[in-house]
Parts: sequence; C-alpha cells; structure tokens
Amino acid sequence: MGYWVYILASERNGTLYVGVTNDLARRVQEHRKGVVPGFTRTYGVTRLVHAEPHDDIRIAIEREKRLKKWRRAWKLALIEEGNPGWRDLYFDLNR
Repeated sequence: MGYWVYILASERNGTLYVGVTNDLARRVQEHRKGVVPGFTRTYGVTRLVHAEPHDDIRIAIEREKRLKKWRRAWKLALIEEGNPGWRDLYFDLNR
C-alpha cells in the first residue's frame, strides 16, 4: 500500500492525533523522536494505535479529514475495534 491514515495516542484513552503519510514507519519514528515541533511533541503523542492502508492519496487525505472531524467517542470506538489492548502497533511495522 502506498499511503496510510493513522491515529497516535499518548496512552490508552489519552490525547489523540490523526495523520496521513506515504511512509508509516518513518513518520511514526519522527513522532516518537519529537523531530518536528508541534502537537505530538508537546503532548507526548507517540503510540501508534490505528493504521489504515490506502492506494490513492486523495482517498487517504479525505479519510484523514473525515476522521479529524469525528467525535472523540467514535475515534475511541474505531481504535477499540481493531486494537482493543491499545498495543503500540509501531513494533509490528516492517522496518
């Protein structure tokens, strides 16, 4: 897959961040290292808890925009559905 929509969390039920990228492992590593100043570095949002692959960047960007508008409860339900233990999926990525 070429593009990813992802959700990061600071901890279980913690602060959430929704993003899109073409290189999930690299982008999550950047968040984890705090390379780019901003929201995720300020709030310690580094745990990859949800990721969706997409072939088309336009579809991925549209999905990201929709997820950002979702109510928090809906995002939590989405995470719980695919990752009920809130495992850090970063460690499952092929690097």
